[in-house]
Amino acid sequence: MTDAAVSVPTSVPADPHHAMQTSTGISNEKLAMWVFLGSDCLLFGGLISTYLLLRHRSVQGLGPTDVFDIPFTSVSSFVLLMSSLTMALAVGAIVRGDVQRNRAWLGTTALLGAVFIGGQVYEFTTFYREGLGYTTNIFGSAFYTLTGFHGVHVSVGIVMLMALLIMSLKGNLGPDRAEAVEIVGLYWHFVDIIWIIIFTVVYLIP
Repeated sequence: MTDAAVSVPTSVPADPHHAMQTSTGISNEKLAMWVFLGSDCLLFGGLISTYLLLRHRSVQGLGPTDVFDIPFTSVSSFVLLMSSLTMALAVGAIVRGDVQRNRAWLGTTALLGAVFIGGQVYEFTTFYREGLGYTTNIFGSAFYTLTGFHGVHVSVGIVMLMALLIMSLKGNLGPDRAEAVEIVGLYWHFVDIIWIIIFTVVYLIP
C-alpha cells in the first residue's frame, strides 16, 4: 500500500518539453510557424504571379527599365542575405548558452534588416519622384504591392528580433528558451528566401 501511494505514474513525462510536443515531434509553437509560412507561400505565390502577368501591361508612364537601379538593389539584397547568416549565428549562440553573443547577433540581424528597409524606402521615394506612383499604371501597382508587402514582412521580423533582444536584456531568454529564437529564425530565413525570388523575378528577368 505504501509503495503504491508514493510511486510516480509512468505516463508523466520526465522532460517538461515533451508535454508541448505534437504528434509530429515538434512543439505547437514551431508547428504554428510552419503552417503560417506555408500559407504565406501561397500568398506570395499569388502576388508574384500577378506581377508577372501585369508588369508588361503598362498603358502609360514609366516601366521597369526606366526606374530600376540594379546595382543599388543588389547591395540592399546582399545586406538582407547577410542577415540570414547573423540570424543563424544567433540561434547557434543561444543553443550553446552564449547569451552575450546571442544578443550581439540578434541586434546585428535587426540592424541589417533596418538597412534593407531604409534602402527600400529610398528606392520607393526615388521612383515616386521620377513619376512612378502606385496608381500611375498597372506595373506600378503590381510592383509596389509585391515589394511593399515583403517590406512589411521584414519590418515585422525586425520587431520580433527586438522583442527577443529586450527579453534577453531582462534575463528572460536563456538556453531553455532557445526554441523562441529558432522560431523567429525560421520566419527570418523565409523572408530572405522570398526576397531572392522577388529580386530575380522583378529586377533580373527582362
